[in-house]
Amino acid sequence: MQNSPETDVPVVIVGGGPVGIGLAIDLGLRGVRTIVVERYRDPQPIPKGQNLTQRTMEHFHFWGAEAELRAARTIPRDYGIGGMTSYGTLLSGYGYDWLQRELVRPFYFTDNERLPQYATEAVLRRRAAQIPAIETLYGWTAEAVRQDDGGVSVDIVDRDANKRSLRADYVVGCDGSRSTVREQAAITQTRSDHDRLMVLLVFRSAGLHKLLERFPGKSFYNVLHPELDGYWKFFGRVDLGSTWFFHAPVPASTTRENFDFRGFLHQAAGAEFDIEFEHIGFWDLRFALADSYRAGRIFIAGDAAHSHPPYGGYGVNSGLEDAVNLSWKLAAALQGWGGGGLLDSYDAERRPVFASTARDFIEKSIFDDRDFLRKHDPARDRSDFETAWRERQSGARAEVNAFEPNYEGSPIVWGPAGAVSSAIGSHAYAARAGHHLAPQPLTGGKNIFEALGHGFTLIDLGASHAASGFEQAASKLRVPLKVVSDSPTDGRENYQSRLILVRPDQFVAWVGDDADPVELLRRAIGAGA
Repeated sequence: MQNSPETDVPVVIVGGGPVGIGLAIDLGLRGVRTIVVERYRDPQPIPKGQNLTQRTMEHFHFWGAEAELRAARTIPRDYGIGGMTSYGTLLSGYGYDWLQRELVRPFYFTDNERLPQYATEAVLRRRAAQIPAIETLYGWTAEAVRQDDGGVSVDIVDRDANKRSLRADYVVGCDGSRSTVREQAAITQTRSDHDRLMVLLVFRSAGLHKLLERFPGKSFYNVLHPELDGYWKFFGRVDLGSTWFFHAPVPASTTRENFDFRGFLHQAAGAEFDIEFEHIGFWDLRFALADSYRAGRIFIAGDAAHSHPPYGGYGVNSGLEDAVNLSWKLAAALQGWGGGGLLDSYDAERRPVFASTARDFIEKSIFDDRDFLRKHDPARDRSDFETAWRERQSGARAEVNAFEPNYEGSPIVWGPAGAVSSAIGSHAYAARAGHHLAPQPLTGGKNIFEALGHGFTLIDLGASHAASGFEQAASKLRVPLKVVSDSPTDGRENYQSRLILVRPDQFVAWVGDDADPVELLRRAIGAGA
């Protein structure tokens, strides 16, 4: 991949956290050269972004970094990474399993994972260093971003006040919730401010580990308490036995000096234990969603595009899905086979999905917890409370299945008439346009995920001679296409279709038994139906 003559590189990525480096890796493996500008020389040792879903781990599989990431795990595999919700305190006796992602494991190719974000970043940085198409500038900060008809210029400076100017065909801002790229591209945000100050505590305690040995296999715990009106007190393990993080709302006037954090932790746990603080920080709890993910040649992804409270592990996973969605579309545009509407489909797909994630899962969870706490109180009616508490566990199971981001309403997939893209769905083996492809075994022993191509893949399950028509159409349109042929048996009948067109990001573009291949592929690459 050669950049335009007037540019240094096809893509400059501002922000080298997991989303930015993940985007660079995905682009690099597609042959697209990038420069990553990241202000921190080393990953910052704050244990955020711990939960990596099965879908996110599929990305690491395709990036060739899955094994190394799992080896970097800070909690032993035989211990487990489950979660628990409790009422009042951790030790109140009222608790149930929470965020049971193992329930949807059959619909993904990989297991989920849990480790601190700085450990994830370290793995991604090492993988990026192995890819010649990626240049990383650690210790540099973007000061100005300017675009014109021919490209985008990015002025950067390092900590010694050395300055450079980079020129690219496209720039992607992965530079966090206070994104310089977003601001200089004049991309506005819509905010939903919950008017809460949050504290993040990182501390060491062998005593807390001892107290929680009664809940084996649990790595994170959230406490519901009436005084917080639906917001959580959240404990998470950084490792097994010593290091923890905790976040919760605190009074707006709270500082490091005027608040009893030790007593706050003891109250949340329901017992006293030893505490050695390593970090005390604050942030404002709010939702923010960019009003567009694109401004000309400038795109935003991750926290630059959307931010929310750290409830449910949605943040880093949503950001990495942004990266994978955008990557193949940028590559298609730069390689000449993407249609005029393909880059716009990034916003059309990812923005409504996050809006739904925030509204239908994160914010809804806060309001549902608030309403439950107002209605049910064990001090007022213990029998009523205990009945309602048991019912909550089945509701938690249903929520895991319902979180199934999909692009049914996308202009580049053949979804149902009138459909919208959303985070609400249901997991199924059936191949459905706009949805993630479920894994199935192939006759030769491999899984379909091991046979997917870097471009589009046509899965042909006995559709006579249809594949040749798709291959001819792909050649005409210069679309990279791999055909995987097999029988509609041994599990593959669960796809409920003889032909399945799979996009480079493992989402289904179209399913059917017969069609005009040229028309299908043109729509799938944003060139119109």
